[in-house]
This record gives sequence, C-alpha cells and structure tokens, in this order.
Amino acid sequence: MSRHPTIKWAQRSDTVYMTIDLPDAKDVNLKLEPEGKFFFSATSGVDKIPYEIDIDLFDKVDVNESKASIGLRNIRYLVKKAENKWWSRLLKQEGKPPVFLKVDWDKWVDEDEEPENKLGTDMDFGDFDFSKLNMGGGEGLDDEDDDDDDIDVDKDEENDNTETEEEVEVAAEAEAAPAPAGGEATATKA
Repeated sequence: MSRHPTIKWAQRSDTVYMTIDLPDAKDVNLKLEPEGKFFFSATSGVDKIPYEIDIDLFDKVDVNESKASIGLRNIRYLVKKAENKWWSRLLKQEGKPPVFLKVDWDKWVDEDEEPENKLGTDMDFGDFDFSKLNMGGGEGLDDEDDDDDDIDVDKDEENDNTETEEEVEVAAEAEAAPAPAGGEATATKA
C-alpha cells in the first residue's frame, strides 16, 4: 500500500505552485495531463517506502509550459493553467480536501493582491516628488574630499577651550562626591 506525501500548493492567475515534500525521493514518476489529471509516484528512505498521489486538478492545464524540479528534500511542480483565472480550490472534487494537501503560505498571494504587471515596468507613481526624499546625488559628486562632507568644523572651533559634555559630567560627579578626609576634592579635565 502506498503512502501520500504532503503537497503544499499556492496559485496565481496563470500558475499553480505545487511542492511535494519527500526527502531523498528515488524513482520519481510525474505525469500531468491536459485535462488536469496529476499523478506522482516515488520511493523514499532506506526501506524504499512507496509514495503515490493521483488527483484531478480543478481545471485544464498547459502541459508543455509546466515544469518540474526534483531536489533533495522535495519535488516542485510549476503547473501552467490553460486559462488565466483563479481557481476556487486545487482539486476538482468539492468538499474537504485530503489531509496530505496543504496551502503553501510562503508562496500564497490573494487574488486582489496579485501584481498585474510582474515586470514592474508599468508603475504609476502619480504626482510623487522624488526630489523630496533627499537620497543624495546631485551635489558634491565631483568633490575629492568626501570625508569632510559629514562634519563642517571651522578651524576656530577646533581650538575652542569649552568643556565637552563628558568633561562636564565628570566635574559634576566630582563635586557631588564627598571629600576625602584630610583634603579637598578637585575636578580635573581629562
């Protein structure tokens, strides 16, 4: 008697993604018919346990455009739909799906969230002003001393004798500390 491996599936309007989880699959046999009949068989493990799936997909498929990839941990099948439309379920039969059939939430996209143009060449940014993003470019591209762009320090400020925040904190801590017996506490500049 054959066992059923877990099948994870997701879809787009033109494609169904099926992943058959079966590590170390041997003697893999995949068959897909235009009417949507899908058959899979393989063995796995040291004992060569047979696994088999025989299901009817929801609608017709394009066998010539569909592709399979057999890996070490799973078998992936990219099934091209005959018509670009969303299926209400994976299987033709109605009712509760078999326990070995699961949704692949990593690949799942809802029908209303599917990008209409997959290449991204028809993006409409409307009246979006990219110049307000302050993403650099334009100014200072020809400067050779790029290291000085981040800090603008006048030469007079470098020689300024004002205390830094750290020096002020050290002085405040020294004043707050009790004076040692026999002498006065003094704050020194670091």
